[in-house]
Amino acid sequence: MDGSILIGGTNEKGASDFAAVDPSSGAELAPRFANADAGHVDRACALADQAFATYGDAAPEVRAGLLEAIAEEIEAIGDALIVRAMQETGLPRPRLEGERGRTTGQLRLFASFVRSGDWAHATLDSALPDRAPLPRPDLRRRHVAVGPVAVFGASNFPLAFSVAGGDTASALAAGCPVVVKGHPAHPGTGELVARAVQAAVRRTGLPEGVFSYLPGVGNALGSALVADPRIKAVGFTGSRGGGLALVGIAAARPEPIPVYAEMSSVNPVLLFPAALAARAEALGAAFIQSLTMGAGQFCTNPGIVIALSGPDLDRFTAAAAAALAESRATPMLSPGIYSAYETGVAALAGHPSVETIARGCVGEGINQGRGALFATDVARFKADAALGHEVFGASSVIVRCADFAEMAELVQSLEGQLTATLHLDAADEDDARPFVPLLARKAGRILANGWPTGVEVSHAMVHGGPYPATSDGRTTSVGTLAIERFLRPVCYQGLPSSLLPEALADGNPWKLLRTVDGKPVLAG
Repeated sequence: MDGSILIGGTNEKGASDFAAVDPSSGAELAPRFANADAGHVDRACALADQAFATYGDAAPEVRAGLLEAIAEEIEAIGDALIVRAMQETGLPRPRLEGERGRTTGQLRLFASFVRSGDWAHATLDSALPDRAPLPRPDLRRRHVAVGPVAVFGASNFPLAFSVAGGDTASALAAGCPVVVKGHPAHPGTGELVARAVQAAVRRTGLPEGVFSYLPGVGNALGSALVADPRIKAVGFTGSRGGGLALVGIAAARPEPIPVYAEMSSVNPVLLFPAALAARAEALGAAFIQSLTMGAGQFCTNPGIVIALSGPDLDRFTAAAAAALAESRATPMLSPGIYSAYETGVAALAGHPSVETIARGCVGEGINQGRGALFATDVARFKADAALGHEVFGASSVIVRCADFAEMAELVQSLEGQLTATLHLDAADEDDARPFVPLLARKAGRILANGWPTGVEVSHAMVHGGPYPATSDGRTTSVGTLAIERFLRPVCYQGLPSSLLPEALADGNPWKLLRTVDGKPVLAG
């Protein structure tokens, strides 16, 4: 790690540089890191475009081999990766070790998925030359990679949503070269992982342009990357303002491209009466544990609690307040994130329609995020849309409802969300049933009797949702379905067998599960 820009197989310096900062002390961390500029973007995208000619149609085993090699190279960094990430983020060792495991695990999951061939959607409709009144030609369809992809590293997950995180893994699995814009809050962590990816590309004999890494501060670098005509899609995790800025740049291009941006969510939690009556105190304590985990810096943080007014909700609120008052303040990921959190909490605390329920303990160092819990009612909540906006950190609002009709009215007024949670007992199921379709219109994942923090990496998982949770609610950034963002369908009509791609060729050389004349045919 020496602060380099990684363009394909080369390591370069820039005309200016910047430093990483330890958020727990404010101290600068060595080394200094080069700022990539428009010239670096141009060279990285040119290499990616060249690599796409080969990598875009590489066999499943080639792509899977690269993903597995990346996982092995990341693991080979050893403890140095964890130590550096701790320094740059203030996150504890167990959290980062778990995140490293998630990162390598999802790389291997995508490798397995690529080998399965399901992503190709290979579909064959046989020619019907004798069909009347017109014959049908031979038709064959597959999904192909869209081209080079730009990925923006996330601030809150320095491993799992950054350089070799889910966006990069799914894009590489699809056959798309990747150019990563590293997050400036953890550039050392980013470079260590980027060098691991670079080593894996070299080790597997693939074109160097399959991967590049561009560190830097400021908006100009990301803007230039999204505007480059060789980039065909973008993966982003961050603020609503940042995501929408990239969407605007992408839409204004001569050739508009999709930006898959995960942006903003308050993840409503609905508490039903029987569940509250049975375990209000336990729910209150568990809620605070979820709220304050990692200083609340999760996109699935429970930022709003909705329940019927009454003694049981009062019990829940008291238990939550007591638990929050004992919660320890911890460093937030960066001074900028801490400042934004403090601004959001101050706005809620000073709002005439909001009651402050409790605050967490005061921290001893700098950038310490204290938890914050507020309350209001439905009429006041709906009167100011800002009360439903995300405050990134351990802040949440309890909204008291007079009855189920008012609760449903509130749910219908919410913006799009990543998650929605129901806490219920068997006696609540009839009351909860009408809320399930309402929540399906608002969220990408609905869960019962759990907490939204924690996203399983699996085939069935959806980590997305209607705007503003994401810029495209039809997609997910977690799970194998994420690969679909970077694929597009192509139909081949009447082509000679010698010109067909291997995914659709006679004899099925890639051994894919294919659909032939509407029926699944196992690989032979």
